[in-house]
Amino acid sequence: MTPAEELRTAADKLRSLIAFLGDNRGPWKVGTPPSGYPQSISNVGVPYCVADTHEDPSIPVFTIAPYIATMHPGVGKALCAWLESAAEDAVQIGPDPHAVALARQINGGQP
Repeated sequence: MTPAEELRTAADKLRSLIAFLGDNRGPWKVGTPPSGYPQSISNVGVPYCVADTHEDPSIPVFTIAPYIATMHPGVGKALCAWLESAAEDAVQIGPDPHAVALARQINGGQP
């Protein structure tokens, strides 16, 4: 698989995962109960819970839920656009190693 193909495959995979989310398209927000645990990730504007976290409540700073909420489908769509652009660049001027590394992570490893 060429670098351009890897980049396009990653963009296609992200796009299909986003399509399956339906109404949970994001952006997402973190809900924290008074106890601070567990946190939930919900879709803004649509009353669906995307996920709950089960971090160790002894950890003073919760990081999993904010990370998940930050990486909502809008971010995925932006990554798809960047990967598509990087695929075109890979054909015309050569692959960006960072874009290829990201694509390989999305695709599950080395080509």
